[in-house]
Amino acid sequence: MRRRFFVDHFDSNSALLRGDGADHLGRVLRAESGQLYELSDGRVVWLGRISRVALSKSQSSEIEFELVEPIPARSPAVRIHLLLSITKFDRFEWSLEKATELGASEITPLLAERTDKPLLAAAEKRRARWERILVESAQQCRRLNRPVLRKAVRPAEAFAQSTERLKILLSERPNTAHIREVLRNAEPAEAAMAIGPEGGWTGAELAAARAARFVEASLGDNILRAETAVITALAVLEYAIGGQSASGSTPIG
Repeated sequence: MRRRFFVDHFDSNSALLRGDGADHLGRVLRAESGQLYELSDGRVVWLGRISRVALSKSQSSEIEFELVEPIPARSPAVRIHLLLSITKFDRFEWSLEKATELGASEITPLLAERTDKPLLAAAEKRRARWERILVESAQQCRRLNRPVLRKAVRPAEAFAQSTERLKILLSERPNTAHIREVLRNAEPAEAAMAIGPEGGWTGAELAAARAARFVEASLGDNILRAETAVITALAVLEYAIGGQSASGSTPIG
């Protein structure tokens, strides 16, 4: 199966891969002229043949492709916005990777009250690394585009800014409806899923979620780690209201 890489845009019959992607393809995968790879600009996908490899230690590397033929592309039928509380960075980054594989379109890191303060203070310094994780994960699973990474904000701000029709907040509180019941007749084009820190939501955060019309939902009796909740919730959401819609590539120009 051919590897996929993201490019900024397509010209009339060519495309240019720059930076980290070009370095990886050129140095790790040992790119050579004539090799075929899939290329996506986030809207359409083309099969490209390498026509020039220019690797550099001092400047941005470049690999040029000539476009061979369009490739049918598929985009999710439901746009999922994941509001994810920051946890220990190894687990948070693993969650980013899996959320990408499971189709999240947008991710907002949450600066929750019960997240360890040193993690909150260091979060902004990790942003470039998180962006790379999203790109590499999206390319690996052959997505049309990578998730959009939003600025890290407090939960109340993220809840208030959410515009999705279906808004779910995972909750460990007793007597919370199971997510199966919340999704029973749901057919939205967009959905927001909020997942709290390992210490749980505060009363103020729950109140802000209710004010923004988030519905509390449970994943069952067991208390899950945040990264387990990410996989479970997105898989359930995709199964209940997901599916794929075709978005065929079209010729350039």
